[in-house]
Amino acid sequence: MNKLAESLGRALKARGALLATAESCTGGWAAQAVTAIAGSSDWFERGFVTYSNAAKQELLGVRRETLERHGAVSEETAREMAVGALARSRATLAVSITGVAGPGGGSAAKPVGTVCFAWASARGRLRSETRHFDGDREAVRRQSVEHALAGVIAELASVPDVPN
Repeated sequence: MNKLAESLGRALKARGALLATAESCTGGWAAQAVTAIAGSSDWFERGFVTYSNAAKQELLGVRRETLERHGAVSEETAREMAVGALARSRATLAVSITGVAGPGGGSAAKPVGTVCFAWASARGRLRSETRHFDGDREAVRRQSVEHALAGVIAELASVPDVPN
């Protein structure tokens, strides 16, 4: 994961971009991964760990209606988390992660390993997706962090107008 975080750091720094993370099921692992890289203060702005629904609402502005209608593990919630992280930071890019890491907590509609992501930019670009990962709790969380960080790199590569 260090090589991925180092690549992310180089890409963010080259673009003059700042990253914020909004995490639920990963409990701050994405923020830990990026801050493990020396010099990350040049490109990492802050991280939000919003494990409870109340924290998602209070810290990121996720609407109660969104949580009631779609649940915490939904692309709708992930998008509001990412947008909220941008609004409550100086970041120019944000990534959010919310999911069911297991071993319990899954359902037929959202089995263990279901994780929703969103990537948002200060210029208004917003993308989300849902993935399903196999393995135990740690494996689901690790894959989620790797996917989230790789998604930030992909956003930087695909969007020429990420703000400086």
